[in-house]
Parts: sequence; structure tokens; C-alpha cells
Amino acid sequence: MTQIPAYAAHGPKTPLAPFPIERREPGPHDIAIDIAFCGICHSDLHQVRDEWGRSIFPMVPGHEIVGTVQATGGSVQRFRVGDGVGVGCFVDSCRHCESCRDGEEQFCAEGMTLTYNGYERDGKTPTYGGYSTRIVVNENYVLRLPDKLPRERAAPLLCAGITTYSPLRRHGAGPGRRVGVLGLGGLGHMAVKLAKAMGAHVTVLSHSAGKREGARMLGADHFLHTADADALKKHSGQFDLLLDTVSAAHDYNAALDLLRRDGTLVLVGVPPPSPLAAGSLIMKRRHLTGSLIGGIRETQEMLDFCAAHGVAADVEVIPIQKVNQAYDRMERGDVHYRFVIDLESLRQAFR
Repeated sequence: MTQIPAYAAHGPKTPLAPFPIERREPGPHDIAIDIAFCGICHSDLHQVRDEWGRSIFPMVPGHEIVGTVQATGGSVQRFRVGDGVGVGCFVDSCRHCESCRDGEEQFCAEGMTLTYNGYERDGKTPTYGGYSTRIVVNENYVLRLPDKLPRERAAPLLCAGITTYSPLRRHGAGPGRRVGVLGLGGLGHMAVKLAKAMGAHVTVLSHSAGKREGARMLGADHFLHTADADALKKHSGQFDLLLDTVSAAHDYNAALDLLRRDGTLVLVGVPPPSPLAAGSLIMKRRHLTGSLIGGIRETQEMLDFCAAHGVAADVEVIPIQKVNQAYDRMERGDVHYRFVIDLESLRQAFR
């Protein structure tokens, strides 16, 4: 085992602070990664503050990890020292259930091994995430980063990118399709970029009129202020696909009314329960579904797509010493559109 520096939360009401952790030495199929950047996902905030009720402390967050291969196990075939790589929301799975065999490891019947706030397959060793300088992961759960992607802007692709890419691709975003994106935060801004790169006509829907200019700068074709009842009525039945990234409570029925016949509303945010009227689905044979990140194969596809189309996250890079301020700002919505930690700041602090 090797001790490395990290930042951890020791409880839901304590700030993140320096905390040394141990990483295993690479096994035959493991790679050791020197972490360069780690994105801050809103789920980091939820879990650090135990808002979902499943937090394991001490907790080292971070599942939007990019870095460089530092060492490989003797049987590793896919990576070499010096390769640029990424690690997303999970680092293992059972590998033998139907979902794992289909390359949909996020739906593993025995549960995926979360990059942090989880346990290794032994059920007792806690996992620690990317707010650290090094991580060791089995090569089958590591992504290859295309050279064209800027490392700091690639980090959020490992969660926000795949979370929006997967449903857009699965539900046919492309030329001739009218796609709406509900919410313009970390997820929403990636949805706009990806849907436009796929060739769709894209509308941003937001309760905040101040998001109009940001939507335009991201490439959206149209902006719809959801607080304007007349505007919503005017756009009734207009969209083929709505990607709902909102985590606050809101009305699914109003969103469903915006869909055409056979249109689909996909939930990727995790809001509180909302009443659903059967008529909202029945009258135009509309579909309501959800989506959870993506498997390793699809995540690699997403990274390659982003490199080919010049798509990357809009980020604000911070030293790790400002992570608590970043959490406070994220809670206020004061970020365009993702914080990314430069882990060299952590290395410097421990030299």
C-alpha cells in the first residue's frame, strides 16, 4: 500500500480538509494513474452533505478523473506508461451479469463499484475518489483520452458528458429532430453542446431568464423561459425529445405537454417526487424514461465523439484549497458550468 495526499469530508457538517489515504499497489491487470484534474459534480455536494442518506465517512469525493498512467501491472495490455486516461463514476462491477456482458456495467445486477462513497468488491474496503493525487483501477474500467481533448475540459465528460450523451444518442437526437434541454447547469450545458454536434435543433428551457445569453453562446437555436405560461402554451407539442437535467422539484406534466406524439422525456436529474397525470402520457403516446451515465464502451464512444466534434466542458479550474468555496458557489449556481480541481495544487502542498 502507498500513502498519498487527498481531501476528505469527515462528516456532513465538516468542510473538506487534507487527509492521507492508502492506495493499493497495481495488481496484474491494474493501472496506477497520476491524477491531473478532477471535476466537481453536484452529486459530490449531495453526498458530502449526506443529502441522499447513504454517505460513508471519511469520504474522498470525485468521479470525473483525468490523468496519466504512472505504472501498469504485468498483464495489462491496453495501456502504457504515459498514456492519457480517464476514470468515471465506477471502477468495477461483477463482470458476469447480463448488464456487464452487454457493456452496461452501470446497471450491474450486483451493483457497480462506485469510484467513491462505496466499497470494493470485497464489501468492506472503502473506495476513495479523485480529490487525490493518485488512483489505481483495473484496466477494463479506464478510458483512453483522445489527444485532442484538453485535459481540464475533458474531466467533466466522465460524468456530465456521458450522462447526457447516452440518452441523446439512444433516443435519436440528430438532423431533423427538435431537442429541448431543461436546465442549464453542468449537465445542461453539455447536453446543448452534444445535441448540436449531433445535428439537432436545440432549445434551452429554463426558469431563469438570465440563462438566455448563456444558451445562445453554447450554440442553442432557441431559448424558452419556463416561467412564461404563454410561451409554454405556444410550444405545446413541439419537441421530439426533452432531456430533463433539473434536480429541483418541478412539474413533469408541463414538460410532457411540450412533446409531440411519440415524443420522449428523459430524466437525468434526481428531483424530489412529482405527481404524474396518466393523461400526459396517454393522449399523445408520449414516453417518460430515465437514464444513468453509461457503460465503459459507450463512455469511450462519447470521448471519441467529443474529440472528433470539438466538444468539451466549459470549466473554471481551481486549486484544491478552494474546494469548500467552490461547493458554496455551486450551491448558489455561481459557476459556468463546471469546477475542475487542478491536483498539482495538492502535490505542491505536500512537497
